[in-house]
Amino acid sequence: MLVVLTVIAIVAAGVLASVNAVTAPQIEKINADNLAAGIKAVMGSDDIQVSEPVETDAFTSYSIKDKEGNPLGKAVVTTENGFGGPLKVLVGFDIEGDILGYTVLEHQETPGLGAKAGEWFQDKIIGMNPGKNNFTVSKDGGEVDAITASTITSRAFLRAIQNAYDKIIAGQDVASGATKQATASDMGTPEVIE
Repeated sequence: MLVVLTVIAIVAAGVLASVNAVTAPQIEKINADNLAAGIKAVMGSDDIQVSEPVETDAFTSYSIKDKEGNPLGKAVVTTENGFGGPLKVLVGFDIEGDILGYTVLEHQETPGLGAKAGEWFQDKIIGMNPGKNNFTVSKDGGEVDAITASTITSRAFLRAIQNAYDKIIAGQDVASGATKQATASDMGTPEVIE
């Protein structure tokens, strides 16, 4: 019996490994296509140049330029723990730090409640600047109404965007508030997304 179970386990592991080897490149391509479409959506334009990603601590940022090479702003991937687990958000900032758009890339929030973050904040935060506005929920004295019955998710969502602004746009160390100096590598070399 032990030998039979061992053989079954080895065969099952081999099948799973081969399926993973076949599907992994397709999943990676789909994720890259979704990210490219997300960057266009949060920046509000299809006609943009996107730099190579720059990893800074827990953030991934992309410098965005128009076809003529004029800076439009940055798209930043940021993650914060919500009620159900990590909440991963892609947010677009213009060169002044105003929010152009956002999309929720991944979440584990409660369906029907915290999962509403993808659409709840659209008319509430677009155009806001986390460096100028009180970018917290109104329950905490801020300017943004929380999702009904999902204050923890709302706080996490706003904190994710605030941290992305502080670290990438304002250039501050999120933990200490210290300002970093910009380097040439922060700007990246643009590539055209088609």
